[in-house]
Amino acid sequence: MTADPRRGEAAVGQGAALAGAVTVLVAANVLNNRVAPRLAPLTSAAATCALLTLARRSGLSWSELGFHRRSRGLRIGGALALAVAGVYGVGITVPATRRFFRDERALSLSRARVLEEALLQVPVGTVLLEEVGFRGVLHALLARSHGPRTAVAVSSALFGLWHVLPAIDMVTANPALSGLASGEAPGGGRREDGAGGAVPGPPAGASPWQTSRAVAGSVAATGLAGVLFCELRRRGGLAAPSLLHIATNSLGYLSARLAPAEPGAARSAGDGTAGGRPAAGPGDPVA
Repeated sequence: MTADPRRGEAAVGQGAALAGAVTVLVAANVLNNRVAPRLAPLTSAAATCALLTLARRSGLSWSELGFHRRSRGLRIGGALALAVAGVYGVGITVPATRRFFRDERALSLSRARVLEEALLQVPVGTVLLEEVGFRGVLHALLARSHGPRTAVAVSSALFGLWHVLPAIDMVTANPALSGLASGEAPGGGRREDGAGGAVPGPPAGASPWQTSRAVAGSVAATGLAGVLFCELRRRGGLAAPSLLHIATNSLGYLSARLAPAEPGAARSAGDGTAGGRPAAGPGDPVA
């Protein structure tokens, strides 16, 4: 028997499409997190168009890419978004959990910039690219060549690795949450003032080991989130995970600003400072 040359050509084409998609995502990740974070909506929109063009030229249909079951997806995603809002509301109200929602990336921004992050940077600069890229294009390419289980596993693993750069930033921006991600006991990452009170804020200087643990924990957590998002995609297309994703990130910014300050923490609303420190840079998209 002789091998069908058309199968070989198809495999090469699928491999090239997959490599091209990963390359686009890596470039967008670096641009959005290190080179030009404020331009993330433009970068992500361009990358999304490139990914969809690549996918369509490789023969994938809109349905295979996740653009289906819109009505059901909106219902599922809307219900989950309301649940997220409830969790955030309780989280910032209860003193024991409040500090996990205080993120310096939000606290250092003016009110106008927080709204920009919640209404533009997150939906367009983050969620659009991540959902179309990982749950849409990568998932469809992998499902066609290796089956749905492999598509879920590989796209979710890559989604976890996508969060390495944001996780490094989180070590400083949200020490309580990064400590939890690295396996520290709640409260283990807070410093104390001279009177023995807890002082929220970044540690004096995270060691490489602490940073590595926080990054590994964040990658594992977001990888598992990717599995959940893939299941939502199966049930309700891209609309379902997209709404949950937007709610989780955008409401995170708003909750950080609404969370009451803990005793001993200086807080300035809208003047570009947080905890008495100079404002951070132009804001990193929350992934």
